[in-house]
Amino acid sequence: MNRALRAGFALLLCVPGFASAQPSSNQAGAAAQSVTAPAPQQQGPVPAQGTAPAPVNVREGRIKLDVLVTDKAGNPVEGLTQQDFTLLDNGQARPIAALHAFEGIVHPPDPPVQAIVLLDAVNMRYSTMLQARVGIDRFLRANGGHLALPTVVFVFTEQGVEGTQQSTTDGNKLADSLKEINSHFRSSDVRPGGEGFGDAKRLALSVQAMMMIAQNEAKQPGRKLLLWVSTGWPMETGISKNSTDKLQRVTFNSIVALSNMLREARVTVYSATLGYSNYQTALYQQFLKGVSSSRQTSVNNVNLKVLAIQSGGRVLGPENDPAPQLASFMQDGGAYYTLSFDPPQAKGPDEYHDLQVQVGKPGLKVRTTTGYYDEP
Repeated sequence: MNRALRAGFALLLCVPGFASAQPSSNQAGAAAQSVTAPAPQQQGPVPAQGTAPAPVNVREGRIKLDVLVTDKAGNPVEGLTQQDFTLLDNGQARPIAALHAFEGIVHPPDPPVQAIVLLDAVNMRYSTMLQARVGIDRFLRANGGHLALPTVVFVFTEQGVEGTQQSTTDGNKLADSLKEINSHFRSSDVRPGGEGFGDAKRLALSVQAMMMIAQNEAKQPGRKLLLWVSTGWPMETGISKNSTDKLQRVTFNSIVALSNMLREARVTVYSATLGYSNYQTALYQQFLKGVSSSRQTSVNNVNLKVLAIQSGGRVLGPENDPAPQLASFMQDGGAYYTLSFDPPQAKGPDEYHDLQVQVGKPGLKVRTTTGYYDEP
């Protein structure tokens, strides 16, 4: 991996036609306008160009978190009350303004949790991409084609994001639609500007695609689970010597914008990793802590696996077959909780806050957004 990945990535974000990440969530919707996709119809979460995401908080300034609590076996836990939860904001207890439990048949969410399955044809070799398509097709057609959650399927290519325009629990219909997508899969790496530039372009395109999905999902109510099937996004394995303060700021702005957009759109990210373990498999774990300034920024802070953990999702695999990862992913659409709170007064722009949600019962694991950027 070329050590200039950070500089190349940040430079691409500054180029007309590529997304320029904005320094606040109010402007973040304009950050990814170059990715093309079909126009959405009804509730189909197809990325679209246009306006900034509509606010989804329960009231102005209040933050909403989707919280999944699981037992030792990974099954969603029901029956918890507000008194069972403790919210820590930068290590300090914060009052929970409201808590709502969604528990399957008894108290189902309305609208229901939606699953988004994205096949990454930008960051996978052609042969691996075809293998992933076979696995996704097999999962969609299992159990007579009945899916546990309303689902859409996207394919991400250099031309943008294409996919089904309506969510459905009919896996056979989705599998048939996947075959019809005119995706123009690449068969070789993108290297338009010299050694290493292909990695930077793929990363920039990946961030844009994620922003476009979040931008569109902010217009749709409810909780969404996004499974990104890939071998992973490019990572920087050395110290960049070509990064200026300006480029670091651009990278930091993209992190802030994407973090806010995913949270406000109620999108939880999952990484389904195809292939075998390699030297990068665990590298992302060094960058899970949120960054509070551009000086602390690494391009690896905007990695797919980092976004998954920080959004309350999971990193699955690596495996050769995505079907088991899809089955595990769907289980997280069961019982969950939504809590809201009023953040403290920010002292400056893009003020990072670490979040922890704890449950006062032994043996339970909590997953939710791990931090947010507050504004004055």
